[in-house]
Amino acid sequence: MQNVGSGWLMTQLTTSPLMVSLVTAAMTLPVFLVTLPAGAMADLVDRRRFLLITQGWMVAASGLLGMFALLSCVRPWVLLLFTFFLGLGAAMNDPAWQAITPEVVSSERHAPAVALNSAGFNVARAVGPALGGLVIAWAGSGAAFLLNSASFFGVVFFLYRWKRPHTEHVEAQKITHAMLDGLRYVRSAPLVRSVLIRTGAFSLCASSLLALLPILARPHGATGYGLLLGSFGLGALAGAAILPHLRGRLSVDGLVAAAIIVFALSTFAAGRVEGFSWLAVVMFSAGTAWIGILACLNVAAQTMSPSRMRARALSTYLLVLQGGMALGSAAWGGLANRVGVPSTLAAAALALVAGLVAVRRYRLSMEDLQLAPSVVRD
Repeated sequence: MQNVGSGWLMTQLTTSPLMVSLVTAAMTLPVFLVTLPAGAMADLVDRRRFLLITQGWMVAASGLLGMFALLSCVRPWVLLLFTFFLGLGAAMNDPAWQAITPEVVSSERHAPAVALNSAGFNVARAVGPALGGLVIAWAGSGAAFLLNSASFFGVVFFLYRWKRPHTEHVEAQKITHAMLDGLRYVRSAPLVRSVLIRTGAFSLCASSLLALLPILARPHGATGYGLLLGSFGLGALAGAAILPHLRGRLSVDGLVAAAIIVFALSTFAAGRVEGFSWLAVVMFSAGTAWIGILACLNVAAQTMSPSRMRARALSTYLLVLQGGMALGSAAWGGLANRVGVPSTLAAAALALVAGLVAVRRYRLSMEDLQLAPSVVRD
């Protein structure tokens, strides 16, 4: 709902494709600034208290933006600033959020817990945008921002009540030393390098579709924009359901390659189809491919490191994934200003296929990979 509200509000404040795409960039840009320190801190401090602080920060950022929007005090750069603040909290939150999963559930229940989390995440991605479009059409973007602010209190309540189990002793280190240890580990592990290179090649190009979707959806109103994002989420749900079957027929590399080709075709088609129904079908197919790609990359990211390095390794993955989304969103928005949205999406589709060829030697050859997409903010 927050994403729908911020994207749609920017289309009401300006017609510039660059400014609209910068909304996505502002949400993900903080990854460059704080994800690596956040991963180091999550391995060094009490993760429960750390998460309470990051959740409180996001309550304040989305709540203030909601109040300013209701008072009609928001201008394009104000919207980008508060979107950046919200992204800052999310970037600090994510490594610790990922790292507590083995502490919340027992080891034998880890895989089904990840699957359950994934189901909830994708249901929210399917239903949330559609509800967001209705809320925005009825009460404006400010109401969606305030609802997002209120939603964090559910997590805060859990964290406040949660009695964190005893964990292994972690040697006291400076954050900079912990970050350097994490980077040395990433550099020395071939699987980690493959995951990061494949992730970067995909995220830089794939960001174009979601960044420019508010422009494509403008003729269909806020409700239409929400329904298009909901179609994307429904596609992700469908993709998650058929992943185990596809994994029985395809290797991990084959599955990723096929999904990237489908996503590239969907990106190209989004700039060419006419009519809301066809665009919804295209977004559905894009969501199916999206979850197929991230299922492989996310699970590989969660299993590519030992417990003591987990948050730091995940922070490098999040840096590449979300940093690629931020850079790509800004770059594709700038190109759309010059050549238009359809030509930009065609160029992004071609770049996706070219990237797939360029990184083919970095294989994801994990025989026992369980395709239950983990909950990584994407």
